[in-house]
Amino acid sequence: MQKARVGVIGGSALYEINGARVIEEIQMDTPWGKPSDSISIVDIDGHRAAFLPRHGRGHVYLPHEVNYRANIAALKMLGVEEIIAFSAVGSLKEEIPPRDFVIPRQVIDRTRSRQSSFFGSGVAAHVGFADPFCLRLHDIIIPIIGETGLKYHTGETLICMEGPAFSTRAESFLYRSWGAGIINMSTLPEAKLAREAEMCYAVICMSTDYDCWHEEEEDVTIDMVINNLNANADNAKKLIKKILISLDGDRSCPCAEAVKYAVITAPEKRDRTQCDKLRTILPQYF
Repeated sequence: MQKARVGVIGGSALYEINGARVIEEIQMDTPWGKPSDSISIVDIDGHRAAFLPRHGRGHVYLPHEVNYRANIAALKMLGVEEIIAFSAVGSLKEEIPPRDFVIPRQVIDRTRSRQSSFFGSGVAAHVGFADPFCLRLHDIIIPIIGETGLKYHTGETLICMEGPAFSTRAESFLYRSWGAGIINMSTLPEAKLAREAEMCYAVICMSTDYDCWHEEEEDVTIDMVINNLNANADNAKKLIKKILISLDGDRSCPCAEAVKYAVITAPEKRDRTQCDKLRTILPQYF
């Protein structure tokens, strides 16, 4: 079943785009449970995309409560091959002020209590994650942002923290000492699971604050985050339209075969129940 080839993960307002038409609202169930909300199949100028609000409509789930496995599995089961994710981030560098866009290149995992793999329970696999975001998608997205005239940054490292509280000042200074540029609470395990499901994944980040390290700026608050996020919403919607038009289905990147040599459990030793679950997203291997 291919309802859409491109998935968009972010706030539920992202698909409220001029010219967008909701074709179908789909209530999904997966072997890993239900996703955060129904998935909207949307037509934008003749291009289809599956839109999923990461935290549920109305922002129901905290970052560590999101069923990331179900979200990624549901999109894969609908035929999605490429994911464009959006995320609010705090800035860890003076040169990345609020309302700038950031396309990170690397990520450091500071989460603790999340189900971060489809594998295990009798089927062991180790998927390569050296480049956590699809470089082919980056080569498509970055020129598009440049054409729009928006201020953006590339090559940055993203810290993904557990939350739900914001960083302590000591943590914020620690992350700056590592050379990281931005911080959020939601990119992992989302990106990791997308790689395991052999889906291309890129995240477009929108700076909303200076975290709490900046002595001359107000410490981050949720009001600050929401206000700056809303201010950038129209720019994010414009990017979605342009990116959808530019994706041609040519997946000439390693993402499409990420699991090809990753499973190490001998076939006769693999748990049958787990294989049945994995078959829903990786039928070519199970």
